[in-house]
Amino acid sequence: MATPERRYSSPLRYPGGKGKVASYIKLVMLENDLLGCEYVEPYAGGASVALSLLFERYASHIHINDLNRSVFAFWKTVLGQPDELCRRIRDTSVDVAEWQRQRDIQRQQDVSDLDLAFSTFFLNRTSRSGIIGGGVIGGLDQTGRWKIDARYNVDPLIRRIEKIARHRDHITVTGRDTADYIRQDLQHVPDAFVYFDPPYYVKGRGLYENYYVHDDHAEVAALVLALEVPWVVSYDATPEIRAMYDGAACITYDLHYSAADRSSGSEVMFFSSGMDIPREVRPAGVPAGYVDAQLRFALPSDTGLPTRQPG
Repeated sequence: MATPERRYSSPLRYPGGKGKVASYIKLVMLENDLLGCEYVEPYAGGASVALSLLFERYASHIHINDLNRSVFAFWKTVLGQPDELCRRIRDTSVDVAEWQRQRDIQRQQDVSDLDLAFSTFFLNRTSRSGIIGGGVIGGLDQTGRWKIDARYNVDPLIRRIEKIARHRDHITVTGRDTADYIRQDLQHVPDAFVYFDPPYYVKGRGLYENYYVHDDHAEVAALVLALEVPWVVSYDATPEIRAMYDGAACITYDLHYSAADRSSGSEVMFFSSGMDIPREVRPAGVPAGYVDAQLRFALPSDTGLPTRQPG
């Protein structure tokens, strides 16, 4: 059985986090001869899929992009100032007064990357469902079942950050609008494979600071459909989104959301033209050990790659 630190690559909790589909993305890469590619996430958020692919050497390099200034500051600091960030994580008291101070930092415009990164981390680990704009775990009076520090596990979280920092030479972090990223930055990524996980069409306004309106979703869809590199897109399965990606191969599946209502919902995953789609398993339900078995079948026994051990 995988240890928690192998199962969870990211130090961030993220609404609608796609850690559950990481194994399926590995299958997509195996079936489409994409091992060793440069993997791109234009909506990185917690970047759990990207980090898993890098650490287990399915991807040779990962590109983490997120327009949200707080998320961008966090990833930039993880790579550039990991020791300072980890020191703050270890030394800061985890209480409601500190939560209120860190919430105020999010509202400031003139703030350092380090201050904003730590504020983002602190609020992410101490707020309900990891939503920075949400309420504190346990409530301001701390009478809830769980207390503010329930998700603030210092030692394993610091180890995750330190591990990411050790891989900094294989990680590129940007803070671009996705449409601009597709038009400009993506053109300079060799051997790219792109996983798009845009804000939900229906619930995005309540989950993300940088949510989309209909025209934003439509603009990105048009750009994605015109790409000449392999790509995958996952969305909440709404008629509007299906219409935008009409003609693209797709599958529909159920996913348990990590947001406050703890609900399940139907999602749809679209694939670029010509891509082989693993259909024997569902994106959020790949059995333990299944990918390893497929990998052993796909690779010659003497390659030894990818090496999928914690780094």
